[in-house]
Amino acid sequence: MKKVMVISLGGSLIIPDDVSYKFLKEFKRVIEKHSDKYKFVVVCGGGSVARKYIRALSESGANNDFQSFAGISATRMNARFVSYFFGYDPDRGIPHTLHTLKKYLKKRNVVFCGALEYKPNQTSDSTAAGIAASFGSSFVNLSNVAGLFDKNPTENKGAKLIPYVSWEDFVTIANKIKFKPGQHFILDQVAARIIRDNKVETYLIGNDMKQFSNFLNGKRFIGSIIGE
Repeated sequence: MKKVMVISLGGSLIIPDDVSYKFLKEFKRVIEKHSDKYKFVVVCGGGSVARKYIRALSESGANNDFQSFAGISATRMNARFVSYFFGYDPDRGIPHTLHTLKKYLKKRNVVFCGALEYKPNQTSDSTAAGIAASFGSSFVNLSNVAGLFDKNPTENKGAKLIPYVSWEDFVTIANKIKFKPGQHFILDQVAARIIRDNKVETYLIGNDMKQFSNFLNGKRFIGSIIGE
């Protein structure tokens, strides 16, 4: 059995506004290049589609559950799109449960999914963290931020990358932020607790596919590690 690698693919990389064709083409190349030694579970985020739905529902006065349901639907739509981009035709649809996902992974090298069953106060990152815990595998977060920073790097040019942080310290950092559907923090609070409680080695790499490829090859990479 090949080693399983669980990837949370940020929706901001799939469809920040329009589809990120150039990025997805390079992501596909890297995944296919390394599928001889890994099986990949790619959990897709909702991106701008989810945020637009969530914002409209919020303005209409809809509760957080409805906002989350809309976000989940967007992640599943993105997962189906990315599977088509890779040339896969999931004739039975994308997995909506962990049981189905495991069944698919026995036959394929790459399985795409969005969020699985609804749980409150979670994003697709929680789904990915839970899957990684289930497989006892590493968890890689790919987003539009190159790792964990001491300040928000999109708002502070002087923000410094934190190359390593413990599980416990990361939970403390995540819990300083109040959860809201469609939030921008690099991993949600539930995901932070899942990786801590299950001791899941987690890698925050950003959108540079050279760094992601270096990681898969066991080479040095630019990003952050969350571990013991």
